[in-house]
Amino acid sequence: MKNALLIITLLVCSISFGQEKFNAEEVKISTLIEGTLLVPDLERPQPLAIIIAGSGPTTRDGNQQMMVNNNLKLLAEGLYENSIATFRYDKRLVKMMKLGRVVEEKINFDDFVKDANEVLALFKKDKRFSKIYIIGHSQGSLIGMLTAQNGADGLVSIAGAGQSIDAVIIDQLEKQAPGLKDNAIQSFAEMRKTGQTKTYSDGLSSIFRPSLQPFMNSWMKYNPQTEIAKLKVPVLIVNGTKDLQVQISEAELLQKAKPDAQYLLIDKMNHIFKQVDGSDMENQKTYNLYNLPVMPQLISAVSEFIKK
Repeated sequence: MKNALLIITLLVCSISFGQEKFNAEEVKISTLIEGTLLVPDLERPQPLAIIIAGSGPTTRDGNQQMMVNNNLKLLAEGLYENSIATFRYDKRLVKMMKLGRVVEEKINFDDFVKDANEVLALFKKDKRFSKIYIIGHSQGSLIGMLTAQNGADGLVSIAGAGQSIDAVIIDQLEKQAPGLKDNAIQSFAEMRKTGQTKTYSDGLSSIFRPSLQPFMNSWMKYNPQTEIAKLKVPVLIVNGTKDLQVQISEAELLQKAKPDAQYLLIDKMNHIFKQVDGSDMENQKTYNLYNLPVMPQLISAVSEFIKK
């Protein structure tokens, strides 16, 4: 009996410790946007980093269905340990899927920007925070650029594209399916001119299906080089040498458009901030390793940028 009580006591202590390790608050921004606020210092104002996730129905922790790697959660916790508060939130698609309200034809890139602006506006009024920085990952990098123009104190772009999404897709096709490149160029040109296209081949239907075209139109109207150049605040551009989704050349385009930005390449870091020493197959495996830490160089670089 005593042993049983001891085990129960140890379990309770372990749970309590896990809850107390991070001072966390659940914050609801709107009917579709909810997230987790981590505040390391309750006694004095401190910097806050708003973390914006990449494309798809991505959760505040950086996960999707069938893909759990916790990259954004681990990044937030690493910043917390460096005395930087963070807020990370579920993309609106997460809540919409739970409510059964996803209608692909009505998904609009500008809605993601609107959500991020509402997050920024809320925390700008919060006296607990001395400055507010935006950290945008992948698609969230462009969302972050547009949001930072509305009063953030700085931007961190991690694995962000340096071209409009149509140009990025054409570059990817050139490397992976060169036979489809010319058809994609034609289809994107038609979309830019008329708002829609019907000339795409079956091999490109995942990109140009009619229900997705309104979203692609709303996304490809933004050029990241143009948007990052508008920023008058400090900018840090980060990419990993093992990123299979966003090439180093994309980061170089951003740095060229914003010459005064800090620029950092992290050796062996992949798209989700994990270290990869081996093959592309090993790289892919990290996308479902939830307890594999993010690279400490990333946490150190972002922490130093924000504190400076």
